[in-house]
Amino acid sequence: MTVTTAGTVSVVIINFRGTDDTLECVARLNEVDWPAAQLQIVVVENGSGDDSEARLRAALGDQANVELVVSAENLGFTGGSNLGARTATGEFVAFLNNDAKPHRDWIREGLAAFSASPRIGAVASKVLDWDGGAIDFVESGLSWFGMGYKNHTNEQDDGRFDEQRDLLFGTGSALFVRRALFLDIGGFDEDMFMFYDDVDLGWRLNLYGYRVRFAPDSIVYHKHHGSMKSFGEHREMYLLERNALHMLYKNLSDDSLGTILPAAFALLARRAVAKGKLDSESFDLRRFDGAADEFDETTPVHKDTVAGLFALDQFVADLPKLKKRRDEIQSRRVKTDKEVFRLFGNIFHPLFGDDYFLDGFTKIQDAFGVNRPMMRKRVLIITGDAIGEKMAGPGMRAWKIAEALSEHNDVRLVTWNVANRSSDRFEVERVRLQDERGMKVHEEWADVIFFQGFALRHFLTLQRSNKIMVVDLYDPMHLEQLEQGREMGDAAWRNQVLVTTEVVNEQLQRGDYFLCASERQRLFWMGQLAAVGRINPDTYAADENLQDLISIAPFGMDSTPPQHTRKAIRGIVPGIGDDDKVVIWGGGIYNWFDTPTLVRAIGLLAERRPNVRLFFLGVAHPNPDVPEMAIVSKTREISEQLGLTGKNVFFNENWVALDDRQNYLLEADAGVSTHFDHIETTFSFRTRILDYMWANLPIVTTRGDSFGDLVAAEGLGVAVTERDVEGLADALESMLFDDDAIAAAKANVARVAQDFTWEKALAPLIAFCHDPHVAPDRADSAAEAQRLGGGSVVVPPIEKTREQRFNEIANSRHGVRRDVQLARHYLTAGGVGELRGKVENRVRTMRDSKNGR
Repeated sequence: MTVTTAGTVSVVIINFRGTDDTLECVARLNEVDWPAAQLQIVVVENGSGDDSEARLRAALGDQANVELVVSAENLGFTGGSNLGARTATGEFVAFLNNDAKPHRDWIREGLAAFSASPRIGAVASKVLDWDGGAIDFVESGLSWFGMGYKNHTNEQDDGRFDEQRDLLFGTGSALFVRRALFLDIGGFDEDMFMFYDDVDLGWRLNLYGYRVRFAPDSIVYHKHHGSMKSFGEHREMYLLERNALHMLYKNLSDDSLGTILPAAFALLARRAVAKGKLDSESFDLRRFDGAADEFDETTPVHKDTVAGLFALDQFVADLPKLKKRRDEIQSRRVKTDKEVFRLFGNIFHPLFGDDYFLDGFTKIQDAFGVNRPMMRKRVLIITGDAIGEKMAGPGMRAWKIAEALSEHNDVRLVTWNVANRSSDRFEVERVRLQDERGMKVHEEWADVIFFQGFALRHFLTLQRSNKIMVVDLYDPMHLEQLEQGREMGDAAWRNQVLVTTEVVNEQLQRGDYFLCASERQRLFWMGQLAAVGRINPDTYAADENLQDLISIAPFGMDSTPPQHTRKAIRGIVPGIGDDDKVVIWGGGIYNWFDTPTLVRAIGLLAERRPNVRLFFLGVAHPNPDVPEMAIVSKTREISEQLGLTGKNVFFNENWVALDDRQNYLLEADAGVSTHFDHIETTFSFRTRILDYMWANLPIVTTRGDSFGDLVAAEGLGVAVTERDVEGLADALESMLFDDDAIAAAKANVARVAQDFTWEKALAPLIAFCHDPHVAPDRADSAAEAQRLGGGSVVVPPIEKTREQRFNEIANSRHGVRRDVQLARHYLTAGGVGELRGKVENRVRTMRDSKNGR
């Protein structure tokens, strides 16, 4: 067995009667920005039958990093590539056409793309023409009948395709693959010889749960396409038709194959007749006109027509070995067809413009119902948080849920806040508050609606919808308002808690499925579900444990370890050096957090450990609707009074971008989270703790919440009682200076972190969206609403008091009536001063919104 060299890339070049091109390609490869010791060039002389072998030996024999492999026969691109890959020793194998020249950064940028995830099995380069102006490959496509194509060929490379994204396949002319994986899955299918072999490889990789990633900064320039210039077009057509059928038969699931393969057979016949310009009705008895050649046994037929017939016949001949390969592929697949179909691009692209063919194309699609296997569930995700480079917990959770569900479904992420972040895996849209028409477009599109926060209260469209609804309860926001609303004044505080509680109850009455963040939360929410009548004979009879009604889907973290890409704190923030001990506070500062005790503990610790530094990662919230809370100024004031600001305590005024936060975390020595012991704490789920686990930091936290209990039980660090300055200082000292304690905590963090990846956290939601259904106690009313073509009939709400009905009117909609009623309420409850404050806050919010902040 060939020994693999870690970090080495083996570039495989196939030579078939193109020695001049091959030698130029090797010379260009030796100019790339990549260590020579980590570059192996494997040249496969693929049975050219001329003087190619002698010329290659003479030119390349003294180059230490070049391995010449000679095949006695032409194995095609597939066999030659597999031979080269078996000979290679690199951790990665790259396939490069011999008539191509790589950009200086081709290898470096190609291999860098693998670091994003261990599930990236292959990386596709951007391929341009020889001069670098026109596109050869930037995007893959595959039709339902098995023929691959490249989008945007010969268009100008104008910057539209400069973002990384997942593809179905990369072109074999410039493709990186993890070598061990390539060999494990059998490499290229050698029976395909050439054409669609790279499509087939990418399809298999995706079926097996791996990703093919497009790396636009890994660039190759391609000279020409001369593989078939010595042969007639019909030979190429034969291989294209045959290989397309091979791929469909091997890779489609049983359900899809039964629909698509017969349709592909019918379309092959129509394409063959169309290419030959034949009249398929000419043999109809009704068309017989007594022609003299009636008994001639031959008739002139175009070779392209015969190519289709021969391809189909060879598919039949190959069925025994195709059956074995199909069985192996189907036994190893981990993704459904619908999950992979999303990468096909324009799956209904006909690829041939003949009118006769197009008429048959439409008839075949309609008659066989070709679109049925491709239909994926449509999931609408709604959040009120900002979606951008900087995101707080709810926005980040909505984003990660969109990413997870997009593997299996068509997904739209909608916010009524800022939306300036895009994805190649799902759509991101903004619908402003009061824009019912805009929200209606998305509601009508969706099969399932997932929402957070006040979405149901804000949009009548959602209240009237009969779609399946998933409610995210990971943030008990009515408990949160007990602390957040405390500083509003007594009347406003009571109103805020009352309104939020009503909003929560409306969601509990309407939802078909609910998510929460912990077992402790689940028990709490089950009590509230029971109070509004949702735990009843219908839901209990369907599932005695109510897992089908409410499941635990906590906040998660990326399974890929963070990578440090730039200095962010040490040597960057004045006052924090490379040798200091850095404690990071990994998020915002809110009223339910006990940052005053933390600052005092840092002051106490600094007396004996002067190099301790506390860094608050974010002060200004990325959501402009979230004002700075009173605890922020109080924390600053204490830090100033103790002389710690800029010396031992540092406030990062701006929220850190989502994709940059790892640089701060990886420069810290420990993560900290302190809070007060009250009801909000009891049912909270501190998402910043997950960031600490992601960065493998020892954790110091207050007891009382689910994570505090976890830290103590699993030895992830130290959990202390609330408001204990000395105990907190001692805990921080242990996690910063005690090497044995630090090592033990890190080992435990690494172990427990495996249970909190996004993949595991969101498994219940992913499973529900595979088979979404109306809640059992809503089934009859929902069916009636669907029959009548109207909105859902929800569980009757609990009777409301006069004050509650007023608050519902005042908070459910936006407009003049609402504003007048609210103004009257604030004036009566808090006087002119409170009314003035509310007006000023409204004006400021509108101005910020207009300015895009």
